[in-house]
Amino acid sequence: MPRYALQVEYHGAPFAGWQRQADQPSVQGAIEAALARLEPGPHTIAAAGRTDAGVHGLAQVAHCDLARDWSPFRLSEALNYHLKPAPVAITACARVADDWHARFSATGRRYLFRVSTRRAPLTIEAGRVWQVRRDLDIDAMRAGAAHLVGHHDFTTFRSTICQAASPVKTLDRLEIEEITTPTGREVHFRLAARSFLHNQVRSFIGTLERVGAGAWPPDQVRAALATRDRAACGPVAPPHGLYLAGVVYPEDPFAQD
Repeated sequence: MPRYALQVEYHGAPFAGWQRQADQPSVQGAIEAALARLEPGPHTIAAAGRTDAGVHGLAQVAHCDLARDWSPFRLSEALNYHLKPAPVAITACARVADDWHARFSATGRRYLFRVSTRRAPLTIEAGRVWQVRRDLDIDAMRAGAAHLVGHHDFTTFRSTICQAASPVKTLDRLEIEEITTPTGREVHFRLAARSFLHNQVRSFIGTLERVGAGAWPPDQVRAALATRDRAACGPVAPPHGLYLAGVVYPEDPFAQD
């Protein structure tokens, strides 16, 4: 059976998350239903990572096995037709080796978290960015974030229901940038690691927002990390500001020849 890699973009608001749910809409369920319109099912796809309810995908990656030998272009076009009107799109498609796996072949994940600091209510960006309605001290947040980069036990910053075998991870990058957009000032947090714990990114952002607002000194982030105690974490940021921005592979399956 030919195997295909799919690059997926989605707005997370209507979904209970990526993973298929028995009684709630999911991104995985929407794509599997579209696949069933092309070839008799059932279909099961695997993804590079499971995003929570409300989290968006800019470049999620999944793979599927099909009986028919589709051209990648025709497969993506057919899936996009059958995905309508769900806010899910296949933005790239490629034939891959039979042992290629969207999750296990990945060597890194990248996330983006968007925070709006404008005071006026959001209209265009509602549901796509976390609005805090206050200026944030970028330098203080960068100082706090510096304590998180590297190889650490991140027990403080992972959900109590996280199923990862170990809380020890390596955070390769946490960059913070303030930008001006047509809808106001935003702070963008860009994170990269081989893998992340459940709620790790949102826990980081909620904690760093406290630093930016002046409620925490930057060194309190280091102290919170050292406690290895979930109770020491700051508030968890809401899901709608979070985007799975990319997945890294030893060879990009979507690279043009």
